[in-house]
Amino acid sequence: MQTQTLENALVREDLFPINGTDHIEFYVGNAKQACHFYQSAFGFDLIAYRGPETGDREKISYVLRQGKITFVLTSALDPGHDIARHVHEHGDGIKVLALWVDDAAEAYQTALERGAVSAFPLQMMEDAHGQVRMAAIKTYGETIHTFVERSGYQGAFLPGFAPKASSMEVRPLGFKYVDHCVGNVPLGEMNQWVDFYQKVMGFNLLVTFDDKDISTDYTALMSKVVSNGNGYIKFPINEPAEGKKKSQIEEYLDFYRGAGVQHVAIATDDIIYSVDQLRKNGVEFLHVPEVYYDSLPERIGSIKEDLEALKRLNILVDRDEEGYLLQIFTKPVQDRPTVFYEIIQREGAKSFGKGNFKALFEAIEREQALRGTL
Repeated sequence: MQTQTLENALVREDLFPINGTDHIEFYVGNAKQACHFYQSAFGFDLIAYRGPETGDREKISYVLRQGKITFVLTSALDPGHDIARHVHEHGDGIKVLALWVDDAAEAYQTALERGAVSAFPLQMMEDAHGQVRMAAIKTYGETIHTFVERSGYQGAFLPGFAPKASSMEVRPLGFKYVDHCVGNVPLGEMNQWVDFYQKVMGFNLLVTFDDKDISTDYTALMSKVVSNGNGYIKFPINEPAEGKKKSQIEEYLDFYRGAGVQHVAIATDDIIYSVDQLRKNGVEFLHVPEVYYDSLPERIGSIKEDLEALKRLNILVDRDEEGYLLQIFTKPVQDRPTVFYEIIQREGAKSFGKGNFKALFEAIEREQALRGTL
């Protein structure tokens, strides 16, 4: 396994400066209902809205925020709109991974010069609160990266959006920021997209997992993690590997009808509180057997969290050279078994829970068997 630590990445010149994740936009069948779900289940606050009332007669968007995480939920009003086609093809899913940059024009032009394909050219939008410049490039599947330059903009989200507050009581769950976003691609495309991020966007290869690292008796996959220069953006890219049965990656590709974002990892400083509240709010999680916890103290060593609480909530723990992490994975949050969430708390660890892979993927296989897709 190849490993490159984040510290090594930080001392390099940042060849493609990115300040962090600006927002993640979902194309969904019913943005209003999805907005209610993310408020009631995940504790996101509604902060802005775009629709016919703001002058947009083609689509509706609700903007939600918690900590540094901004989700945009967008639906088409016309069944002939490309957003409606996207939802028909892929189901509810992530269309835009937007990146916050200081100079959208420079980021866009640099990406094109290095081989990226344009999704849309530079746009300038402005209103009474200032101006925002954006441009976008294509990446795997129909996913795009939008470069967002918003220095000095004081509006609720973007020009064209009006401030809008939640009409229900919302209780934040302690989510801080996007830790990483995972993409699934077909067999043979992982290295292509890793090369894309390295050559086009100056990312570094952070870690590699092969089918010996991520496998069970039935299925396997391969993954490589790329990270930008400051380490704020981390994109694991997965592809299926040969196994006795259909892997979770193949199932995703079948139901999503191609490559796309598999899951978003959300960081918290108190995973016990966050997961306890999520469960009370009706969010379903993958389950690992209680036997997982029998050898946990010997495998992990001393941690500050209560083991019984972790066991009760079915939270996984892993350790690397820098510390330990706690993580748990939801079941898919829409009808198709595609997009799901990881809740993660890092206590020094910079890895991705390699010690939990077998238990996690066996849990996924149990869900696949119930769906008849294993």
